[in-house]
Amino acid sequence: MPSGATDPILLTDLAGLSLRNPVVLAAGTAGYLDEFQDVVDLGKVGAVVGKSITRLPREGHETWRIIESDAGMLNAVGLANMGVEAWQKELAPTIKSRADAIGLLPIGSVSGFSIEDYLAVAEAMNRIEALGAVEINVSCPNVHTGTSFGESPEMLRDLIGALRSTLTSTRMIVKLSPLVFGPMLDVARAAIEGRGSPAGPNFRPGADILCISNTIPAMAIDVESRKPRLSNTTGGLSGPALHPVAVRLVHMVHKEVAKPAGVPIIGLGGVMRWEHAAEFILAGATAVGMGTSLFVDPKSPTKVAKGLAAWATRQRVSNIRELVGGLHA
Repeated sequence: MPSGATDPILLTDLAGLSLRNPVVLAAGTAGYLDEFQDVVDLGKVGAVVGKSITRLPREGHETWRIIESDAGMLNAVGLANMGVEAWQKELAPTIKSRADAIGLLPIGSVSGFSIEDYLAVAEAMNRIEALGAVEINVSCPNVHTGTSFGESPEMLRDLIGALRSTLTSTRMIVKLSPLVFGPMLDVARAAIEGRGSPAGPNFRPGADILCISNTIPAMAIDVESRKPRLSNTTGGLSGPALHPVAVRLVHMVHKEVAKPAGVPIIGLGGVMRWEHAAEFILAGATAVGMGTSLFVDPKSPTKVAKGLAAWATRQRVSNIRELVGGLHA
């Protein structure tokens, strides 16, 4: 586990990864790695997921691509990133030293539009020993075909099966979309099962960890100009409005799929305070992602961790892991 003081009651095991606490900064909200260190001590969070990397560089959508909503935020960034070639040259060689300097557990993130796209980035990330895990983003709603793999169990099996043969030295997180309400359990099973045999004695044929969930498609209109407020017309809604939806999905997938398979979940969606994080944990999440809250209060992750420690103490458990899936239904 990265160095740094922590409350033992928050120590978290995420598929064999040791986290000082269950708070994880979500992809796309904290830069490529450690840029957020200027405003919050990243040595006090569990892990940071870097910006999603694609095979080719992407400028993303034009301004405006992030706007406020009454119940959260709309974003249509469009997966803007430097591309895997520049990532390999400029960032990959420094990940270990930069992470070690602040006691940070880094997690990579991959996105794409074809199996070949995902494989190209995953292969590059698999070579970076410092990455504790690699997240496979199959659920971005604000780019064309950004959710295709996450909507079809068969397509997802093909993708995960191909990636598992490439990601042989790191854990795989599959980030699912909240859009597939009906077949969500089938999609979750496909992510966990993949195709083929385990890549090694300590790795599954599919996902080691599930992340539930991403944003949902939404839009806003300027009623005076009668034009969309986002340059892409539509974007992804995140924040408090999404939280109850994500809590239900975490509960459902944990109970029916993930718990029987022994696969942990990162609950993601609208965590603004510790009570939201505690809801995810009781619903079945081992770790809790935070994203939109960083735009409101960059110090919110440390506040959430502190609140979770006090809550776990009041619940009279020796470790917060005892509360995972602890809903009294």
